[in-house]
Amino acid sequence: MTAAISTKPPLTVRLCAPRGFCAGVDRAIQIVELALEKFGRPVYVRHEIVHNRYVVDGLKAKGAVFVEELSEIPADHHDRPVIFSAHGVPKSVPADAQTRQMFYLDATCPLVSKVHKEAEIHHKREREIVLIGHNGHPEVIGTMGQLPEGTVSLIETEEDARSFEPKTGRPLAFLTQTTLSVDDTAGIVAVLKERFPEIVAPHKEDICYATTNRQEAVKAVAPLVEAMIVVGAPNSSNSQRLREVAERAGCRISHLVQRASEIDWAAFEGVTSLGLSAGASAPETLVEEIIDAFSQRFEVTVETVRTADETISFNLPRELREPAPAAATPAE
Repeated sequence: MTAAISTKPPLTVRLCAPRGFCAGVDRAIQIVELALEKFGRPVYVRHEIVHNRYVVDGLKAKGAVFVEELSEIPADHHDRPVIFSAHGVPKSVPADAQTRQMFYLDATCPLVSKVHKEAEIHHKREREIVLIGHNGHPEVIGTMGQLPEGTVSLIETEEDARSFEPKTGRPLAFLTQTTLSVDDTAGIVAVLKERFPEIVAPHKEDICYATTNRQEAVKAVAPLVEAMIVVGAPNSSNSQRLREVAERAGCRISHLVQRASEIDWAAFEGVTSLGLSAGASAPETLVEEIIDAFSQRFEVTVETVRTADETISFNLPRELREPAPAAATPAE
């Protein structure tokens, strides 16, 4: 008996690895889920815990209530837990929570908290601070909000770096948002160092390991494929940067989608190779959903291109850690 011959065109999908959830995102989601288990519903979350609608909707279904400001939480619910998002918050937010006598849990990524601490150290050492980042992004708002208003100057582009003029005669130091394009940031830093050779750099790179690793994986895959899809939200900085990295690496078709339903199928007609990655806040189930969608239209072969291994994990807040198991009773 002759086996049926597939009439679907062949497609090789090259999966970028690492991709998807990073340790900070995984920790933040765990904090919400564990808070719901321990304290019941509702649990309030200030801002999207991570920038992914699928994740947010899943947590809403479990009993999380998302607000943009603490003032949105009803007065009779001030005893309910409120969680700060992985992006970090200005110092005014926990101060406001304490004034309202709220119980809060901080899900700020520890690598973002590292940048916050660096800002405070530079300020104490009387350095003028420059932050490389995107205006209006929650992480930038949180970092700038660690210090008095007007203390930190924001630089978004190389042009900004060329036109920047220090406000004081103090030594300069720079920090960066953790989810930036590695290459873009290098260009901005080069301009700052050329203009201000004595500027103090971070002790350790501010752009986080996950952002760097995902961009490197996309750089490796992009030249091998005709098209690239990055799974992620439009308001996710690290996901947007992945799409840009693929485009700059020569991938003629580079799309950011949240779900398979957003795929512009006309753009992929005739494509025989596809790269696939996911931003640090996109769950693996959405990557699988994209592969399944292509499998309906193509004869798909999946290959993984791995450029790094990630073993990093972060501790949960003390309030959510499980109590130590009781000591075993010695045998008689």
